[in-house]
Amino acid sequence: MAFDFKKEYKEFYLPPERPEIVTVPRASYIAVRGSGDPNAPDGEYQRAIGVLYAVAYTLKMSYKTDHRIEGFFEYVVPPLEGFWWQEGMSGMDYKNKAALQWISVIRLPDFVTKADFDWAVETASRKKKLDCSKAEFLTVEEGLCVQIMHVGPFDDEPRSVALMDAYLRENGYENDLSAERLHHEIYLSDARKAAPEKWRTVIRHPIRREG
Repeated sequence: MAFDFKKEYKEFYLPPERPEIVTVPRASYIAVRGSGDPNAPDGEYQRAIGVLYAVAYTLKMSYKTDHRIEGFFEYVVPPLEGFWWQEGMSGMDYKNKAALQWISVIRLPDFVTKADFDWAVETASRKKKLDCSKAEFLTVEEGLCVQIMHVGPFDDEPRSVALMDAYLRENGYENDLSAERLHHEIYLSDARKAAPEKWRTVIRHPIRREG
């Protein structure tokens, strides 16, 4: 059976619908950076997602090619994720989507090296006739965070963030959002198929002890 990150690391992909504190270890990703409204048809964000999946599936299916990845085992491509921010703000103005800055990512198995990644970018670009040059190999160690499972439309996320903020105040923590530690979302639903009220999104914020 193929390795499934959501099942093997439930504490990071399937949190409860209430805030909880976790320590998130170092992980590597396929990443594409951009800005602007993610809902814009044929916009920068939509193109970035196409690049991410092209590279991700090239790596997943590498065992059927001449490229051999040391330590490879079959796995399910992890869900789409995103790191988000707006310049000059510590929080998020959900109404001002045009001001969004983002790093859209898909997690990589630990056995994928930078050399394997570079091979996948070149191969995906050539075989799919798609410019994947904006893809980068990104490693992030999030560390201490608060997270929650948000159920519902993205524009309703402030209510879940408010629960997280209240939980932090009650337990002696505070948000530690910065240019290096970002608002993080993991998308567990296919927005093209599921009704918005059923969308499931992990929301994660970096935190620290008060004071």
